Amino acid sequence: MKIISVGGSIIIPKNGFNIPFLKKFRELILRRVKKGEKFVLIIGGGATCRQYQAALAKSTKVVQSDLDWLGISATKLNAHFVRLLFGGHAYKDIMSNPYKKIITKKSIIIASGWKPGNSTDTGAVRFAKTYGAKEVINLSNIEYVYDKDPNKHKSAKKIEKIDWKSFRKIVGNKWVAGANEPFDPVASREAEKLGLKVSILRGTNLKEVENVLSGKEFRGTVIR
Repeated sequence: MKIISVGGSIIIPKNGFNIPFLKKFRELILRRVKKGEKFVLIIGGGATCRQYQAALAKSTKVVQSDLDWLGISATKLNAHFVRLLFGGHAYKDIMSNPYKKIITKKSIIIASGWKPGNSTDTGAVRFAKTYGAKEVINLSNIEYVYDKDPNKHKSAKKIEKIDWKSFRKIVGNKWVAGANEPFDPVASREAEKLGLKVSILRGTNLKEVENVLSGKEFRGTVIR
């Protein structure tokens, strides 16, 4: 079972749906399915989630859990879209509880966010544990992880390989709803404990997605 955390920004970017990409992404996954591969796709909230959270926070006083639940709702909407995208190839329900193992003949399971306090990255790590996977593939809107925010620091350096201890120094230990981390702090802590390998790459570069699914070298960051 391959566990893939699909950033919401891959499904619906700020400028709207990229239909040609969605068609090619669907074709890629189904091509792998025909080879006998199975997938759990955990779908994030992306820009949709952050826009709702920002608007709510500016309009009224809210607590952290309110922002979390709003974000989870965004992941469920995106996940429902992806489940319909794969039609009969996908399990009929959208999963949220990462500790519940589904026994199905379907080759694709679609999942959303679950509870406040973590992101779909954490869900992906927990699904990996539940299904006995050794790797989580994170499809993001970035090509590499950097040692600091490249949007704020021109001196930021890309990272191709990094250990968990060093990576966690970059992302910290505190979860913040709507934070745009390359892999969230809670997920990182749990992945380190499990000894998981996490591969982070730009999800819209389908050639590189194909490479990582095939176990080949790819443009991106490997954390282990």
